Amino acid sequence: MSKRNKIIYWVATGWLALGMTATGIVQLLQVKEEVANMATIGYPAYLLCIIGAWKILGVIAVLVPKFPLLKEWAYAGFFFAMSGAVASHIAVGNPIGKIWPPLLLLVLTLISWYFRPASRKLVASTNK
Repeated sequence: MSKRNKIIYWVATGWLALGMTATGIVQLLQVKEEVANMATIGYPAYLLCIIGAWKILGVIAVLVPKFPLLKEWAYAGFFFAMSGAVASHIAVGNPIGKIWPPLLLLVLTLISWYFRPASRKLVASTNK
């Protein structure tokens, strides 16, 4: 892996971990604004605890060494959660200010997944 790709991976992964951890904590604590945000898009408040816990567990899975299958599941979970959030905000006609945060986390998920080192992949590529 080139130095450039390592830098891209760690910058994207660091920001992804920070964003998912911060939003996961806000969701677990059921901050008033977050509960209102979920109600606006039509989801029940109890979903916040589930998604918040998954986000924090996903961050741990992505950051710890080894466990490539678990990492694939975490990335998939991040992708589904963030693409679902973007689609939900668009479906109810929310402004870009509400769409932007999950869209950014979605992009960071894709960048982190794409640039992850071979040691963090389920099947290491034979191409060099």
